[in-house]
Amino acid sequence: MRVQDATVSFVRKTASLAEMEVRKLKHDPTELLTRVVQPVLWLLVFGEVMAKVRGIDTGNLTYMEFLTPGILAQSVLFIAIFYGISVIWERDLGIVHKFLASPTPRSALVLGKALSAGVRGLSQALIIYLLAILIGVGLDLNVLPVLGVLLLIVLGAGVFSTLSLVIACIVRTRERFMGIGQLLTMPLFFASNALYPISMMPSWLQAIAAVNPLTYLVDALRALMLPNYTAEFPLAVDFGALVLATVVLVLIGARLYPRLAR
Repeated sequence: MRVQDATVSFVRKTASLAEMEVRKLKHDPTELLTRVVQPVLWLLVFGEVMAKVRGIDTGNLTYMEFLTPGILAQSVLFIAIFYGISVIWERDLGIVHKFLASPTPRSALVLGKALSAGVRGLSQALIIYLLAILIGVGLDLNVLPVLGVLLLIVLGAGVFSTLSLVIACIVRTRERFMGIGQLLTMPLFFASNALYPISMMPSWLQAIAAVNPLTYLVDALRALMLPNYTAEFPLAVDFGALVLATVVLVLIGARLYPRLAR
């Protein structure tokens, strides 16, 4: 019974922290609107141009079909990877000290942040689904695949927002964090299968892609969004890799979180 009570308490505290973060969107909904621009540019400009080049072997998919899940994953990455900057702001405002003085487990503090990043990422799914339908991309709109996509977005955002928090706990200044965040974003994106299949990469880049969480997020999104896609990994492997990365990063983040108060 004590274990059950502790679990319920942990879940409740995590959900409360996530809800507190999501509530900030009510005060600044323009953030969601500005997030529309990037996927629109990638799909309508980059995608349309590369579709005419026809130099990328995407099997039985058009390049726009192949690209759409990759741009959704990219949007989730770009939202989540700079999430740690909010933690540094909270440290400067004294909020982190209040959290650390509370009985809330450190892992719940980190997981609440990750969950809120996932909720923010869900808006990108709506944008990209609507845009893909308008440009004629054939998506699987059945209920179970769509629910799977939403779960993947929450998982993927959780991975990269927690990685962002870990970095923030280490560097502890906004200037250093922004520099490292920008340094990581493009390598994570280009060393994945978001824009091209893994088979096209040189062997050294394939090795990096194999340990890149974004690779598994993109592969799983394609498997669920595109009826004719042949996945590079089993769906269970994709989900398992994202869950494992989330657990490891949450544990690391929970251990490092008190560093922000120093």
